Amino acid sequence: MEKLYLTDYDSLPERTGQVFHIGQEEIVLFRLSNGEVKAIENKSPHPKGGTLSGGLVSGEYVYCPLYDWKISLNDGMVQAPDSGQVKIFPIEITSGQVFMIYQ
Repeated sequence: MEKLYLTDYDSLPERTGQVFHIGQEEIVLFRLSNGEVKAIENKSPHPKGGTLSGGLVSGEYVYCPLYDWKISLNDGMVQAPDSGQVKIFPIEITSGQVFMIYQ
């Protein structure tokens, strides 16, 4: 298991997505109002696609900006009545720095 430095915690705006390109992946970080940081792939699971970085964050969910699908930032699951899932990525915050954990 390895850690990849992404950014400083204090540089993340609250409830606004910040996009990072890591290899072939495009991920978006969201700093929630409770202080947690979540990372998910920056691609809507809707059949017509789109990105999630511009989505509205409410609690531990992000709403797809194009199709208003409600997606959990904890497990990536789309909430009913829609269905689908996005990838989530584990995050670690150490000494004010945000790292993505990968294997």
